[in-house]
Amino acid sequence: MEDLRKEIRRCKAMTKNPVCFTPMVSLAPRSKLLTLLPKFGVNLTILPALVPPDYAAYARVIVEEGIRIVETAGNNPGPVIKTFKDANCIVLHKCTTIRHSLSAIKLGVDFLSIDGFECAGHVGESDITNFILLGRARQSLNGVPFIASGGFADGHGLAAALSLGAEGINMGTRFMCTVEAPIHLKVKQAIVDAQETDTELVLRRWHNTTRLFKNKVSKEAAKVEKESQSGRFEEVAPLMSGKRGREVFILGYIDFGVWTAGQVIGLIHDIPTCDDLVKRIEREAEETLSRTASLMIPRQRL
Repeated sequence: MEDLRKEIRRCKAMTKNPVCFTPMVSLAPRSKLLTLLPKFGVNLTILPALVPPDYAAYARVIVEEGIRIVETAGNNPGPVIKTFKDANCIVLHKCTTIRHSLSAIKLGVDFLSIDGFECAGHVGESDITNFILLGRARQSLNGVPFIASGGFADGHGLAAALSLGAEGINMGTRFMCTVEAPIHLKVKQAIVDAQETDTELVLRRWHNTTRLFKNKVSKEAAKVEKESQSGRFEEVAPLMSGKRGREVFILGYIDFGVWTAGQVIGLIHDIPTCDDLVKRIEREAEETLSRTASLMIPRQRL
């Protein structure tokens, strides 16, 4: 918990206008975004674990540090959502199905992140890609705003998400591959060199399906999962070690452990600064939407 507190304080100290830990891109005027959204946010993801952390304590730290926008994700988020709402936080919850989205709305969330099957990390168990999932969100969420997550890297994707009803896009893998991302350059280069087919799905056997970058360790984990006679998670657990994955990011040994990456790796071809990336995405989205609008011919001219 204290490590989280230190990271929050470090991020506050780095800029006068701190941004959400999970970046979102939108074409809404910057002044409007700054008016509508608190300027600093934290993600709290509740995942299955052999030794679960004290998520309630993490939630208390977030509140104590004055954070007023929180993204939640994972299993049984009700208790932490209540903690945040009692503290007058804006809560954005990440969902991979419409059913879970409607449940989150009942829990009182203010905003939703709709996460398609293309995404990195925990993809859910329904395998619904964003083209369908975002359309269903537009039809079903009764006006609750949502952003699109999973598979986004450029302005063309932002334009598509806006057209499908989202308020913006949420990007993880794309921001890993920026100059400022605090991971080893070899990891960033591996993303640039990869194709959209270079990911591996593991842990489906235990209903905890996770999308990883395809390397020696993730392929071995998938093999053990498929061939295991006992079906015991302990057989694959050493390969899924988070400590080994952390070493990948620090030392740049791509095959030392597992690490998450989305299928969007196929769309990433450079390592820009965050500033250049966001400006490029905005420009591409504006150009794409303008070009699309120009294809419309007034009925009276037909």
